[in-house]
Amino acid sequence: MEQQTHFFFALRLPLEVKEELKDLSDQVKKMFPFSRWVHEQDYHITLAFLGNADKVQLERAKELIHQQTIDSESFSLKIDNLGVFGRKDFPRIFWAGVQTEERLHIVRKQVFLACKQAGFQLESRPFHPHITLARKWSGDNPFPISQFDDEKILNHPLSFTGSEIVLYQTHLDKTPKYEAIASFPLNSR
Repeated sequence: MEQQTHFFFALRLPLEVKEELKDLSDQVKKMFPFSRWVHEQDYHITLAFLGNADKVQLERAKELIHQQTIDSESFSLKIDNLGVFGRKDFPRIFWAGVQTEERLHIVRKQVFLACKQAGFQLESRPFHPHITLARKWSGDNPFPISQFDDEKILNHPLSFTGSEIVLYQTHLDKTPKYEAIASFPLNSR
């Protein structure tokens, strides 16, 4: 039986930022046992998770995103914090977060609305831009939230330019598991 594939739009991270996050993850693995660590080529900032999709819907979303973002400019971002989602004692996601940047929220809104116009049912949770580093706490003891100091782990912000929106397809049986199938470059400033 073939596994169902999923699609999502995301902001692509530059290779050098992925490498720095990989180095950070390698350091953190020794301190924080999570079940699954994300492959560095799969690091991204999700803008809209589509789930399963047919070709017509995907093509419509791609057309609308192209129209919405054709005049959008690239923008600066900084990864400057770490955190967890889920229960604080047994978190399900360990992530790196980006500093608030209005342009990222504008681009996310453009992508989100284009996907809704294409007929996708999207999550309504507030947008919390982050890069997932690991999933599912597997420590014998609860996550040491009182000892967790992201400033000691991430001792300097990682700056980069958000310059490309990508449509990814998930391949659960591969590593890395996300394949870029369409790209929407943002204009250089």
